[in-house]
Amino acid sequence: MKKGDEYNCELVVIGAGMAGMATTLFAANRGISTVQLGHTGGFQFATGLLDLIGVYPINQNGFWQNPWDAIDLLKSVDPIHPYTKVDNSTISESLAELAVFLSDCGLPYRVEPDANSMVLTAHGTTRPTYYVPSSMWNGVSALKQKPSCLLVGFRGLREFSARQIAETQKTVWPGLRPVQIEFPGMTEKSELYPEQLARRLEVPDARQEFAKAVKQQLNGESMLGLPAVLGIHGTSKIMTALEDQIGLPIFEIPTPTISVSGLRLKEAFETNLPRDTVCQLANSNVDKVSLTRQGRFRIEAMHSGSQILIHAEGIVLASGRFLGKGLQADRFKIRETIFDLPVQQSQNRTLWHNRDFFDRSGHPVNRAGILVDSNFHPLDQQGTPAFGKLFAAGSILAGQDWIREKSGSGLAAASAFSAIQSFVSQR
Repeated sequence: MKKGDEYNCELVVIGAGMAGMATTLFAANRGISTVQLGHTGGFQFATGLLDLIGVYPINQNGFWQNPWDAIDLLKSVDPIHPYTKVDNSTISESLAELAVFLSDCGLPYRVEPDANSMVLTAHGTTRPTYYVPSSMWNGVSALKQKPSCLLVGFRGLREFSARQIAETQKTVWPGLRPVQIEFPGMTEKSELYPEQLARRLEVPDARQEFAKAVKQQLNGESMLGLPAVLGIHGTSKIMTALEDQIGLPIFEIPTPTISVSGLRLKEAFETNLPRDTVCQLANSNVDKVSLTRQGRFRIEAMHSGSQILIHAEGIVLASGRFLGKGLQADRFKIRETIFDLPVQQSQNRTLWHNRDFFDRSGHPVNRAGILVDSNFHPLDQQGTPAFGKLFAAGSILAGQDWIREKSGSGLAAASAFSAIQSFVSQR
């Protein structure tokens, strides 16, 4: 695949968020030689939950119990949403293939096939999701049954307040009791970070000290809730060991901003994608893409400060929105940054946002993105495929508001899966 600073492959994936990683996984599973470019920093904000869809329309009150009913409604009224281009069986298959990979990496998931599950957040609220990390599954049951539960926070861990969660939940879950303790071996630290704690709990002696400290706080509770710090590797093993040592079932709650659950996903993808067909070039940016006379793509990129050249048969654009720099806004319009593809957007900047910042319907700018056909080819100004073997996946697609819809992972997986299917059919 590599010769000097040049690479030859069948497919280039531009983007290393969930859509880019899913695309690379699906390509690898089909034996497609792939070079992946991009940055994985966005995973530190990921909860580890694999959403399908929880809210639709986004200005409605409440959540959908059956996400497939929400998708069926969406398809009947929202013709440019990416889900309208994928049948439900394909959406289901894409998430299942993703979950199998993660399970094989030691990150098992649980799912109710036709139902969303409600999970507790670090803010004390609840939210719907579809595939739930097994380390959080006991919390799904706890939210339904409301048992007596000890919720443990740690002095210096500013991103998690057991007291805030208990206060927010006290009218519906009075048996939730918060405590804040010193994390064993970290008492000299004035500020703690989730990744620090997770890596410390990978050490058996540290787990024993931790279990001892937690047991001293118990007062007849039947369950234990913790921030998601049960290791980055071997979470299931760590959880089982602590449950045995403490004598209670445990569930994790994802932490905001710096998310161990997201770091687990990042390391699973970076470590376990097959090296014989996949070359991941982290910390890379695409400078220029052109077509050769033979109809192949010629990609000029910077990787870790060095210029590289890649020749590929096809490209999947999974570069994300503004945070991922797939989209860029100036004083006049939003533009796509690599191919200068047309972006579906409001006519002028004054219409990007509603007057009320907290408008329940969101803002039009959140639905801006590139339009694709049923094969996930990005469309040009004439509404035809811009390039024969250019595809797009993930949040760069127009017509969706994945944050408010709670549809991020489902959207990423379904569009990535469909893009790879289309690429395979054109080979």
